[in-house]
Amino acid sequence: MHNLKIDSGRLWNSLMEMAKIGATEKGGVCRLALTDLDRESRDLFVRWCEDSGCTVSFDAMGNIFARRPGRNNDLPPVMAGSHLDSQPTGGKFDGAYGVLAGLEVVRALNDAEFETEAPVEVAVWTNEEGSRFPPAMVGSGAFARIFDLEEAHGKADMDGKTIGEELARIGYKGEGCGGRDIGAYFEAHIEQGPVLEAKEKTIGVVTGGQGQRWYEIVLTGRESHAGPTPMATRRDALVGASEIVQAVNRIGHEFQPGACATVGMMQVSPNSRNVIPGEVFMTVDFRHPDDDRLKAMNDALRVAADAAAAKHTLMLKFEQIWSFPATPFEQSCVNAVRKGAEQAGFSHMDIVSGAGHDAIYMAGVAPSGMIFVPCEDGISHNEIENATPEDIAAGCQVLLNAIVDKAGGR
Repeated sequence: MHNLKIDSGRLWNSLMEMAKIGATEKGGVCRLALTDLDRESRDLFVRWCEDSGCTVSFDAMGNIFARRPGRNNDLPPVMAGSHLDSQPTGGKFDGAYGVLAGLEVVRALNDAEFETEAPVEVAVWTNEEGSRFPPAMVGSGAFARIFDLEEAHGKADMDGKTIGEELARIGYKGEGCGGRDIGAYFEAHIEQGPVLEAKEKTIGVVTGGQGQRWYEIVLTGRESHAGPTPMATRRDALVGASEIVQAVNRIGHEFQPGACATVGMMQVSPNSRNVIPGEVFMTVDFRHPDDDRLKAMNDALRVAADAAAAKHTLMLKFEQIWSFPATPFEQSCVNAVRKGAEQAGFSHMDIVSGAGHDAIYMAGVAPSGMIFVPCEDGISHNEIENATPEDIAAGCQVLLNAIVDKAGGR
């Protein structure tokens, strides 16, 4: 057993310094992937890592790797990571906490002059949020060979700008992606839900992640004048879309426990007050920890969408654009997190992640685990997202313990 300790004040100060980049009036951040603000946050992270003696590189997806050497650099590295990009109205902890907790582990090892047997790396994954370039987790997905590089580079935002173009513009388009061994991967994150706070537990030992499916639906009817067009002859795309929204919500309730179902985006055309909507674009997000139940949710949605389109004489375009199955984490990594919490004396409980994280894709190429800490009222993807300095420090201490458990050393 080691007696290594993180510096909680240094970790908190780093988080608050990073939060100044893209800071919003309500206390959150807006750092969309591959914008100038994202570049600024990357540059700051790189500078801090180089100041801590790390060798920094980035790959063809702009994923950044800061490497602290070990005694045996032929061993695959033990990695901690997360992301620095945010939602348009994001919080200061989502993603950035996992990155800067990894950096604090490196700094704590340096303070103690502790030499790990295997090298330790801290990773920043590109476009985890997927809010600018859907879908989510493209950087880690390319690293894990879920997306091929050409496909990933071609993902475009609403203005038609692609990941490949924007990586080159901000100077973070390197060479190669993935194809190397990782000894273990850990990700510290705020829970983004209310369970730990309600259960009064400091650490969530994450045993795996929910399965997830994203859909894009386009309903096309006929634009016509809101005054002269009789109700009986209308082909109102928004009325059909509203029935799908209700179906999505109903499906979420019907597939409890564990189901989550959300319509997050809707674009109405022509979006004029006196024109019957001729087209609606909408998104659906389904999640469930059981793959069979997730498939049944999918089937129910398809039936509901077909029925709404037929009822209102609408053309339907229905596409599942992204999915991943329920993902269990590797038991030795789960055990390392649990042991790390016990070693530090923190209350803990097993928990399943309701959100997608880079660790989900990394679990396909490396033994992986996650550490959750509480966030206030379970609120995330919101500028008022908050966590206490004590809980933030606790999660980082568990991360340090788990990394040393896996990397070895003295």
